[in-house]
Amino acid sequence: MKAKIADFLSYYKHVKHASKHTVRNYEIDLTIFSSFLNQQKTSLDRVDKKFVRRYLAKLNETFSKKTTLRRLSSLRSFFKYLVRENHIPENPLEMIQSPKQEKRIPSILTVEQVDLFLKSPDETSYLGLRDRCILELFYSSGLRLSELTSLDRSDIDISRCMIKVKGKGKKERLLPITKIAASWIKKYLIHNEREELTKEHYEERDANAVFLNKWGERISGRSVDRMFKKYFRMCGFAAIVTPHTLRHCIATHWLENGMDLKTIQTLLGHESLSTTTIYTKVSNKVKKEVYDKTHPRAKKKLGKQ
Repeated sequence: MKAKIADFLSYYKHVKHASKHTVRNYEIDLTIFSSFLNQQKTSLDRVDKKFVRRYLAKLNETFSKKTTLRRLSSLRSFFKYLVRENHIPENPLEMIQSPKQEKRIPSILTVEQVDLFLKSPDETSYLGLRDRCILELFYSSGLRLSELTSLDRSDIDISRCMIKVKGKGKKERLLPITKIAASWIKKYLIHNEREELTKEHYEERDANAVFLNKWGERISGRSVDRMFKKYFRMCGFAAIVTPHTLRHCIATHWLENGMDLKTIQTLLGHESLSTTTIYTKVSNKVKKEVYDKTHPRAKKKLGKQ
């Protein structure tokens, strides 16, 4: 079992080009399944639909529905791989339906709240300038956290206001950025303190990174998360603001300002348009506009019924 899991993880890392985070989650999920197999004294070739259902029941006793769904998804990928590699004759998960999970509607900040949030950092300091630059770029183009932290200097064309982003599955896409975001990036990249940090780490790959931590190394996702916590507390917002919140915000604001869903899908790097349609449920403005356009009595005035 351990050898097959190792082969599967290697396949997803080197062939499917899955992220480190994805591979790590697969490893965790499959290790838990392997432990359950050992407890039940069962081998892989004896796993059937009934066994999988027992495993899901066990997961439901311990984990949330979201975690259970993720572990089921990992198991589907693993058994699909085993069938393709002829390790087992058939996939016992083909007839297993995933429990439905309610999609949570993301919290959205108003344009005014976003503006307040973006202005939170102290731009007179080097790290404050870096933070303002990061916030502007998130809201400018709806980047994922991993896409921002992986940016290299060669990925940014300030004169054309364009960036090259490495998305999920190593898929690249070109994105426009606002002139405001481009101007902040330019200020940050030529800052004296950043230049000094880059010189100290010129032999390291991280010296090519756009965003550096205070030690001159490529900034991590955890550092960005901590930075977001600091600024949303400063703003006094009731809801937590994360990098993904700004991604939801700009997608909703694009929609409210007339951008079509297909373009938003392309900009965000969504594989399926159905993922993008969540923003039609988020925006009260869009709901009202659609209602007013489609309801036969919405435009009738009082007294003329």
